[in-house]
Amino acid sequence: VQLQAYGGGLVQAGGSLRLSCAASGLTFTRYTMAWFRQPPGKEREFVGTNGWNDGVSYYADSVKGRFTISRDNAKNTVYLQMNSLKPEDTAVYYCAAGLWDSGRRGSRDYNYWGQGTLVTVSS
Repeated sequence: VQLQAYGGGLVQAGGSLRLSCAASGLTFTRYTMAWFRQPPGKEREFVGTNGWNDGVSYYADSVKGRFTISRDNAKNTVYLQMNSLKPEDTAVYYCAAGLWDSGRRGSRDYNYWGQGTLVTVSS
């Protein structure tokens, strides 16, 4: 199983960025996909998740209304559209795949992880 996250970069506050995560080696339609992030010097934290069973997305309060998760099952790819970015969104972003139904927010609920992509938001 391989998850490859990409699309990170440097963006000004208020800008937008879209991250992608391409999955291979698994039955993508049976996995709930999630995004986590780890800000500099802090613990990894939940960002959002999209359930394989119902397609419903759940988000952390800190990103709700600004970030949107979507998935393209034909391309085995999950996306994280990030709008109205803030300096506090600066982090390494990771995608993850888990067999649980939608809504799981713990990192231990996810079996496979991508390598991370760095997002830097300048003020």
